[in-house]
Amino acid sequence: MTEKTRKASLLEGLTAGLLFGTAAILIRLTDMNPFSISIWRLIIASSILVLAILVFRRVRAQLSLDLLRGNAKHFLVLGMLLGVHFIFFVSAVKNTSILNATVLVNTTPIFSLVISTFLYRIKPSRLALLGISLSSIGACIIVYGDSGAGAAGNLIGDLEATIAALAEGFYLNYGRRRRSQIPLFPTMLFLYLAATITVGVVIILTGATFETSTNLTILLPLIGLGILPTAAAHTLYFSSLSNLKSFETATLALVEPIGATLLGVMFFAEVPTLIFALGAAALLAGIFSVAAGK
Repeated sequence: MTEKTRKASLLEGLTAGLLFGTAAILIRLTDMNPFSISIWRLIIASSILVLAILVFRRVRAQLSLDLLRGNAKHFLVLGMLLGVHFIFFVSAVKNTSILNATVLVNTTPIFSLVISTFLYRIKPSRLALLGISLSSIGACIIVYGDSGAGAAGNLIGDLEATIAALAEGFYLNYGRRRRSQIPLFPTMLFLYLAATITVGVVIILTGATFETSTNLTILLPLIGLGILPTAAAHTLYFSSLSNLKSFETATLALVEPIGATLLGVMFFAEVPTLIFALGAAALLAGIFSVAAGK
């Protein structure tokens, strides 16, 4: 691994985290049930990837039936994990505060670290451990400061966000072992399609309503959700696994609560307290530690 490629992956992970910050706001602005939001964001993201593959010849050349046949099992597993993550995260945003949902879903580094250590025997550096600890402390401070000085959020929504984080932890660890072996854009297209099928099956099994709309106040945030935190952010997120450990990628995404909070101020007048700044500082310090801990 070269310094240059690591820096590029760090930039990808950080950019993904910033774009993830738009997800909760766009979900709140979309007046649909969680299942419909999840499947539509995946359909839109898949369409963006198809367009990219059609436009760029180099990317199109990477798409083949051999790629699908040789990795179908892996695509299915990753797609199922991603679909589960989306369902529970979208539902969490609907059932608890934006801050609680975005911070709790970003406990992913903790789950990812445990999974990578015990299942894949990947040992983090001391700086990485320090960074994860600082970031986790910062995230807890943000929840405490911006949820009414420690008031408990909706328990169901909090639990859903935690399950979403666990699913993402498995997704990152499983994906990292295969990221360097497969081309990015065709892989993400297959993952999004597998995730779409997963959500569709869940809709059928649960009897949930598949909602559609022609209302621009619903369509615009839904399209934004499919493009920014899904097609763009999740593709960059997965790409960063080529030169980062799973828990490093997950830690970079911890900038999401900061972006979500700033957007919450703009759209919902959810003004953070001074303690939010302290939590954000600890969180950013943790990210820098992870970035330095090769």
